[in-house]
Amino acid sequence: MKIETNEFVVEILTKFAGAGYEIYIVGGSVRDILTSRIVSDWDFTTNAIPEEILKIFPEGYYDNIFGTVGISHPSSEKPYEITTFRKEFGYSDSRRPDRVEWGKSLEEDLSRRDFTINAMALRSAQAFGSEAQARRGKPSQFDLIDPYDGQKDLEAKLIRAVGDPNERFGEDALRMMRAIRIAAELGFSIEDKTLEAIQANAGLINKIAKERVKQELFKTFASPDPYHGMLVFRETSLMAQILPEMEKTFGVEQKSPGRHHIYDVGTHSLMSLKSCKSEDPLVRFATFMHDVGKPRTYKKSEEGLITFYNHEMVSAKIAENIAERLRFSTKEKDKFVRLVRWHQFSVGEDQTDSALRRFIRNVGIENVPDMLELRVGDRLGGGATETSWRLEEFKKRLIEVQKQPFSVVDLKIDGNEVMKALKLKPGPKVGEILNTLFEEVVEKKIPNEKSVLLARLKEF
Repeated sequence: MKIETNEFVVEILTKFAGAGYEIYIVGGSVRDILTSRIVSDWDFTTNAIPEEILKIFPEGYYDNIFGTVGISHPSSEKPYEITTFRKEFGYSDSRRPDRVEWGKSLEEDLSRRDFTINAMALRSAQAFGSEAQARRGKPSQFDLIDPYDGQKDLEAKLIRAVGDPNERFGEDALRMMRAIRIAAELGFSIEDKTLEAIQANAGLINKIAKERVKQELFKTFASPDPYHGMLVFRETSLMAQILPEMEKTFGVEQKSPGRHHIYDVGTHSLMSLKSCKSEDPLVRFATFMHDVGKPRTYKKSEEGLITFYNHEMVSAKIAENIAERLRFSTKEKDKFVRLVRWHQFSVGEDQTDSALRRFIRNVGIENVPDMLELRVGDRLGGGATETSWRLEEFKKRLIEVQKQPFSVVDLKIDGNEVMKALKLKPGPKVGEILNTLFEEVVEKKIPNEKSVLLARLKEF
């Protein structure tokens, strides 16, 4: 099998072979190579123990109990990781082994891996006894080692656990989330027994640190097909464990006289996500969650009219709780909650500039483009067209009002210039004059130009 690598991969293979050790390319690297994807993470396994690896690459670093030595190199943003064959024992926290021992063979090492498509290895078919020999030509011929038929599952687009799926998920419950993420990244399905095992073991995900769960969720939302990812997320019962508030939106009807919706709340949320054009995983997440408060605000009149009054406020509170539960950063939480809270904005042609400016302040000027992306997803997810003349007019007016100052600090003059022009000392009077100028600019009585503002000062 002919494979393109890079010079540093060649150097790693060559140095280990020259030192008399076994060395294999493994894991996601092999999967990416076989699916013609760009390899962003190069992983290797070897029979050399960490101390021996560090003798070959003294610049490497080793600060874990799992036998992984990382080597930074300019050819990759992420370190190249070389891990000693290992055996693992006991998983009392459903995440990490209680004890690790160095293994004796590649086959033993591959048997502990999560999925068949990640349990393959590549061995160079060319042997190099020295670096001088390696420089005469880089290895390109490799033998595939595939004890669990991972290549067949790749071709069938299946995610299948290695061995007993219940054991694999009992060892590391985060593997269940990883299965969903890989499905979204590659467009794969989860094999029946593996799917059943995830459904049976879904509760184990609550033993995993929320930061790790959030990371996998974000990776799923960042994938080429987050819609597919969320379908699988729900099918595996993990949605009910991690986002129970979202699970409750499915089956909540929205169709009623005079309303445009054609789906229940949960399905609408999925379709909105599918239609969202933003590539930002946080925006995609917010698009998916924007109506999560509707089940709590659902009302149906005797005439059959369904309403969800103030659902955006309830949704924002739920979004805040989820952000705290999943350990969002302060910045991520703020943006996430704002997008959910203010998604129900009006685009009527009779809105004043003040109303538009208030909208921008509520959303955050830096979040306005993302809010518009959410709105487009919301429209398409509800069966409406991508845009309307009102929405397009709203966008134009947003651009125009942003040319006006949003606060006193945006004026083209400051307090020092006021004091200098009017020979004033620092005090409340300076602020009062600046506020007056600001109001006049906002009301378009005078333009926000330095020369005009200085001339206006002479009238005080």
